[in-house]
Amino acid sequence: MCFMLCIEFKFAAKVVKNFDICNFFSIFAAFLSIMSSLADIRQPIEAHWKHYEKVLHESLRADDKIQQKVLDYIAARSGKQLRPLLVLLCAQICNPVTDKTLRSAVALEMLHNASLVHDDVVDNSDTRRGQPAVHTQWSNKVAILTGDYMLAKVIGLVAEVRNIRILEIVSQLGRSLSSGEMLQLHVGQSMWIDEERYLKVIDQKTAHLFQACAEAGAESAGCTPKQRKALRDYGRLLGLCFQIKDDIFDYSDLEEIGKPTMSDLRDGKVTLPLIEALRRAPKEEAEHIKQLGERLIEGQEGNTPRTKEEQARILEEIKAFVLRFKGDEYAVQKMLEYKKQATEALSVFRDSPEKKSLLALLDYAINRVQ
Repeated sequence: MCFMLCIEFKFAAKVVKNFDICNFFSIFAAFLSIMSSLADIRQPIEAHWKHYEKVLHESLRADDKIQQKVLDYIAARSGKQLRPLLVLLCAQICNPVTDKTLRSAVALEMLHNASLVHDDVVDNSDTRRGQPAVHTQWSNKVAILTGDYMLAKVIGLVAEVRNIRILEIVSQLGRSLSSGEMLQLHVGQSMWIDEERYLKVIDQKTAHLFQACAEAGAESAGCTPKQRKALRDYGRLLGLCFQIKDDIFDYSDLEEIGKPTMSDLRDGKVTLPLIEALRRAPKEEAEHIKQLGERLIEGQEGNTPRTKEEQARILEEIKAFVLRFKGDEYAVQKMLEYKKQATEALSVFRDSPEKKSLLALLDYAINRVQ
């Protein structure tokens, strides 16, 4: 595995200009450290992970050959699967993992991936996790139909769980993800969005997903009401940390590993570092930056950057503005506040390998490099 990873990183190095070999080994070491960290976090539920993967594999089956090919494509790019990991840990911190836990984990992971397939069409995003998005690889129609097929599978999995509360959790999550995307379309793509509305967007789009995973895990294992509330609060706060960290990445210097910066603003999304920088800056300078941002977001004819070079210049000016007024540092402090609250939420549980992993998952969300 390490040999293959080395090949992939060396290939990436060839296509990145001004590549620094020392930087490469530093990043590669960090990547291996992250993977090791996730393996440690997963250790308490490792015995159940293969069973989870089996249920997931069985659920990603389709009669249509094209649809099966698309599902395989999605499965191969499923990321680190933090959400099902959260489901299993939040179950086992109370009682042993059950079949209900495994099916709940698969249902939530599939709902998450189906929403990403649909979101990429809505946002017109060409890539997902560094690879062509489904609609880019095939078409919008194929992407929408595959997402719909996965949602139908989710309904079947939840029916098999036979737990009304878990059904309510999944149903509420589906509505929240849709409402969050709609809210972002209306208020998230505006230079005049404030912190309150920004937090409402990420609460519905990301925090509710982590909250649902934690609560479904707790429900599947028969946790007490006090334990369920603690895990629900922990999951939501973990989700807020995770999303704010993603937003901080946008203003980081990560080009050396091929990760584009300013991609959120490029896609018309205004996030916390920029919102806070605009609040801190003198009015005249803030208005200038808002006007630049609107040129990128609104896409009004004759008012958008005429060339890629001009777009790059505007993005670089906004990035420098955010760093100068320490909007990124404010976002870090906000994230650490949520981490503290999430840690306090877990105080109702005695020390255990599962609690240790949940605390480590918080550290991972904050300290990850990708």
